[in-house]
Amino acid sequence: MTAVLVLNADLGPLHRVSLRHAIRMLLREVAVVHEAEPDRLIGVYPLPRVVRLVSYVVTRWRFSGGPAWSRAGVHARDGRRCGYCGAEATTIDHIMPRSRGGRNSWKNTVAACTGCNQRKGDRTPAEAGMVLRVKPSIPTWGALVQR
Repeated sequence: MTAVLVLNADLGPLHRVSLRHAIRMLLREVAVVHEAEPDRLIGVYPLPRVVRLVSYVVTRWRFSGGPAWSRAGVHARDGRRCGYCGAEATTIDHIMPRSRGGRNSWKNTVAACTGCNQRKGDRTPAEAGMVLRVKPSIPTWGALVQR
């Protein structure tokens, strides 16, 4: 068991932490065991699967406009698959090329394999005769954390 789910005081999921971090949270008394492995102990504590925070943590950032654009985020959103052919993606492609005013944004970028990215070049997908298999979208925090 490598990850322990952390719940807010209202039982809403926050994130995952390592087992070591979860035990430190229990020792500092900022969290309590919510769900544990049966018949397994670490010292006086049951081996936690889920811990719950003792006091509520405000998570306004989770309900903001979403995460900022990043290359790693685009790869995570697209499951590391090329938006044109479905092969393993290694690069990021701008749908509207940057040389024509395209920006680094969620709706203007897709993950792409090197071959498709070079084939498309400095053109739009329509000009290159290529079809996007996915529609770029702005991901939510939850969607990125899940991947």
